[in-house]
Amino acid sequence: MRDRRSLMAGAFAAAAFGGRAAPVAALTKTDIVLPPAPIAGLTISPELYPTVVRVKRSFEPGSIHVISSQHFLYYIVRPQTAIRYGVAVGKSELVYRGEAVVGRKVEWPSWKPTPEMIERNPAAYEKYADGMPGGPKNPLGARALYLYHDGIDTAIRIHGTTEPNSIGHSVSNGCLRMVNDHVIDLYNRVELGAPVTVY
Repeated sequence: MRDRRSLMAGAFAAAAFGGRAAPVAALTKTDIVLPPAPIAGLTISPELYPTVVRVKRSFEPGSIHVISSQHFLYYIVRPQTAIRYGVAVGKSELVYRGEAVVGRKVEWPSWKPTPEMIERNPAAYEKYADGMPGGPKNPLGARALYLYHDGIDTAIRIHGTTEPNSIGHSVSNGCLRMVNDHVIDLYNRVELGAPVTVY
């Protein structure tokens, strides 16, 4: 059962960004260049491709907001304007919620499962206990934004993936997955220290 804070956050997010049933109106004219679409072999819903949308003026340009229940990430480009990307989020019991900042940015990051991941599923993760170098087969994909809270690494990443058709689902160990082409686009826009709120 969702707690009161989660319900309030969900209601706030729906009011601020619009829900699936009543999506935020897309801008018809813009100077913002988005990654090409569609992508061959990708079977995600069209609404999960990057699109420019209107948001409330109160959101700080340069900030990131993730609506976990809708599988959307919003990067605020300027007042009232955001790029909305589709994401995969954590399984129900592993959904990350809270405030953080982008503490690191890494191209083709290395990856090491957390002790908790190994404990939950040793058959899948124990063989990678010493880590895996970055590259096309690495589960973090092409780029990663490392989320920190009060100077401490949360172990949560916004990252690419080797499973792009998982976007739009709640399947991860807590991290926020994106299509590689989309996370590269976001990575190139986001600055270190950017505030991140995950609802």
